Amino acid sequence: MADSVGPLPTERLLLRRLTPADLDQLAALHGDAAVMRFIDDGRPVPCERVARETLPGLLAEYDRLPEGMGCWAAEETRGGAFLGWFSLRPAASLGLRTGPDGGIELGYRLRRAVWGRGYATEGARALARRAFAELGVERLVATTMTVNTGSRRVLERAGLRLVRTFFEEWPDPIEGAEHGDVEYALTRDEWSARG
Repeated sequence: MADSVGPLPTERLLLRRLTPADLDQLAALHGDAAVMRFIDDGRPVPCERVARETLPGLLAEYDRLPEGMGCWAAEETRGGAFLGWFSLRPAASLGLRTGPDGGIELGYRLRRAVWGRGYATEGARALARRAFAELGVERLVATTMTVNTGSRRVLERAGLRLVRTFFEEWPDPIEGAEHGDVEYALTRDEWSARG
């Protein structure tokens, strides 16, 4: 399916579709232990798995998901450096409601070298704006570990509010899992009211 929604520029970022040429950058991102610390099993993903499963799966989403959804590579506007990715997908993370009422899930993953520069908030706000203004989304959701204070601040700065703390049975719990996970959300009405 052709994506008529197109790339999304912000003040400092360009969010665009991933391509096979992003493999090395994606493998470096997913292979960084600090980046993966609060995600899935908390371990880096081997390069061969990114090449065999992760990137092909992300590329296949463009045909499978509704138009404008999927994973967006984040590049610096100046110089085009790969910073990571942002995503919009039907809610599917463990602990979130799935199906039509579950909302659209916002996700992101950025290179450690660019943490603390506001890129995560800038990209999250841009995708929230696109979700509500262009894609007709009614509810945006996100989840992270309770102890992941950096991601929690990003979600709050992007306008999402804390909905609840929840506890799931993880097959291989990582440090901090005993504190549970948190769900954040933002509705279209809430977003519109902020002007």
